[in-house]
Amino acid sequence: MDAMTLLHERSSMGKLMGPAPNAEQLDALYRAALRAPDHKELTPWRFIEFSGEGLARLGELFAEAEYRENPHIDDASLDAARKKPKRAPMIIAVIAKVTPDLPKVPKLEQVISAGCAAHAMMLAAYAQGLGAMWRTGHYAFDKTVHKGLRLGEHDEIVGFLYLGQLGGRHKLLPSRDPKDFVERWN
Repeated sequence: MDAMTLLHERSSMGKLMGPAPNAEQLDALYRAALRAPDHKELTPWRFIEFSGEGLARLGELFAEAEYRENPHIDDASLDAARKKPKRAPMIIAVIAKVTPDLPKVPKLEQVISAGCAAHAMMLAAYAQGLGAMWRTGHYAFDKTVHKGLRLGEHDEIVGFLYLGQLGGRHKLLPSRDPKDFVERWN
């Protein structure tokens, strides 16, 4: 697949199935991530990979977050939280590893850089015929989840990349005209 086709046709795949990406595919994803824009070569990102029992552990962390938010939550809602990570055979949490108070590389730039790493991983997944879905939701911002993942004080979860084999067809995204989004100052 050529680069322009990849960039113009990539779409998220919400229905994923096993097997999880293999070691060679994962290496390609991480190598793509490591090419993200990186002012001052801070490498302001890290990744946490969940598969197998790791998905169940992440589900327990999600359920714990729900319980801490609402101690009166019902069992069905806790079970639903536990099942969320099992919608894919693998999840990679993309973490912005922020170095605070840098005069030339503000926090926002570091977080965006980690976001670029996540996007590069999604493009690399699509290029290899894998399915991927970038999810955030409230768990990405939850203190219980942050603590459970041993994030630093300034770290942020950019997203959870759900990865696997295509479980359906890519949906056609609406065609958009760039002129609707561009303001030109000539």
